[in-house]
Amino acid sequence: MARKGQQPNVVLIMADQLAPHFLPCYGHPVVKAPTIARLADEGVVFDAAYTNSPLCAPSRFSMMSGRLPSKIAAWDNAVEFPAEIPTFAHYLAAEGYRCCLSGKMHFVGPDQLHGFDARLTTDVYPADFTWHPEWDRPGERLDWYHTMDVVLQAGVCTRSLYLDYDDEAVFHAKRYLFERARADDGTPFLLTLAMIQPHDPYLCRQETWDLYKDEDIDLPKTPHGSVAEDPHSARLRQVYGAREIDLDDATLRRARRAYYGSIFDVDRKIAEVLQALEEAGFADNTVIIFTADHGDMLGERGLWFKMSFFEHSARVPLIVHAPKRFAPRRVAAAVSLVDLLPAFVELARDGDAGDYATPLEGRSLLPHLAGSDGHDEVIGEYYGEGTQEPIFMVRRGSRKFIRADRDPDQLYDLDSDPQETRNLASEPAERVTVERLRQEIAATYDTAALKRAVLESQSRRRLLQGVMLKQGISWDYQPQQDAARAYVRNNQPIYELEKKGRFPRC
Repeated sequence: MARKGQQPNVVLIMADQLAPHFLPCYGHPVVKAPTIARLADEGVVFDAAYTNSPLCAPSRFSMMSGRLPSKIAAWDNAVEFPAEIPTFAHYLAAEGYRCCLSGKMHFVGPDQLHGFDARLTTDVYPADFTWHPEWDRPGERLDWYHTMDVVLQAGVCTRSLYLDYDDEAVFHAKRYLFERARADDGTPFLLTLAMIQPHDPYLCRQETWDLYKDEDIDLPKTPHGSVAEDPHSARLRQVYGAREIDLDDATLRRARRAYYGSIFDVDRKIAEVLQALEEAGFADNTVIIFTADHGDMLGERGLWFKMSFFEHSARVPLIVHAPKRFAPRRVAAAVSLVDLLPAFVELARDGDAGDYATPLEGRSLLPHLAGSDGHDEVIGEYYGEGTQEPIFMVRRGSRKFIRADRDPDQLYDLDSDPQETRNLASEPAERVTVERLRQEIAATYDTAALKRAVLESQSRRRLLQGVMLKQGISWDYQPQQDAARAYVRNNQPIYELEKKGRFPRC
């Protein structure tokens, strides 16, 4: 059992594009994820956790920095994450932690570490400026955009890039745990394991596909046409080509079945990591956090992927497993990924609030974990594809408000309307609430200045990405390996090397 005052190890496990709606611990009746369910049964489950931007890179940059996207210019999937921004890895390193990343974090720019002293794999996605939207060319569909091919071609595969990547990331993460155990030096560690599944393309292996039957796969609760389409949803459907095709039930079920199969593969890999933690002797003093960068609409409202503030896109699973520290419970209050940084720092400091080099928008999750009152608010921002201006989201209590200058306001009561089918923004009884929220956003954000900043950034990157391609410059991370020190070499007697490599020691 962990001693009071002993710094806990932290293992952050991330899935990619996983909506909590599709996990059994959040009520899904079909999906199989027994390991995640066990973490939930023994841990603290957040029922209203959100990304701060429903897109991969800005979500992760905000999570790591504890800052909202506008504070760090985290506009989209091809914007640089500046090296001068402190991350939770920097703060934990300052507290004496070893910090390791295995898998995806979608860093863009020449700094591919951002506080991690070890990175075990390259990233799955490019580190350059290519994948930036172009707000000044709204009608043009760029070649890197999502397309509906990944839905139409969903199904079974033997291997895929993403299966290969997750196998590699998990293998190296498990090896790292045993390396820390062999070191036996008492140094606490942060291990971030970030997988790419169940992100599209919607593919899975035959063995996980066969866990389900077609007739068991649920269809969207709000199919396209069942609710009025807001302008942003219409733009997104245009961007990735959903407006050009009609999907039959068989196609919808095939995509969902593959997504469910990928979730089981993620679950199985988490089980491997938990076993390694147990075998390495770290289980009792390790806080495990399971989450995702954003969700997936998966056909709800005719939408796919993310990029929206509707629940399936913006909500994330969040489970904190440390049963010797925090009693199992469910938390109804709204929290978000920016809240992880101050929680990590306070864990490292035995509950003491951190001293931060920059203001934070994140607020610690420790009050929630301890069973006391914590905050109940999430702020979201979006600057990616499918819009030509900033979009904001405020969630407080059961109310969610979505605002963009040129789009109609949206207000939902998620307790009475979890599928967000009734927009309350135009109802007379909500006039005061809507006006108050509009004024709050107007007082907080200079949307004209933000739009200018985004357009200037896009213009700069449009030039630089072409120059970098011509010059052959790449920022993609190259994992470090020293073959002269791998396995059996002649720098030490063979039996000494074999003894050092054995765990547990004789």
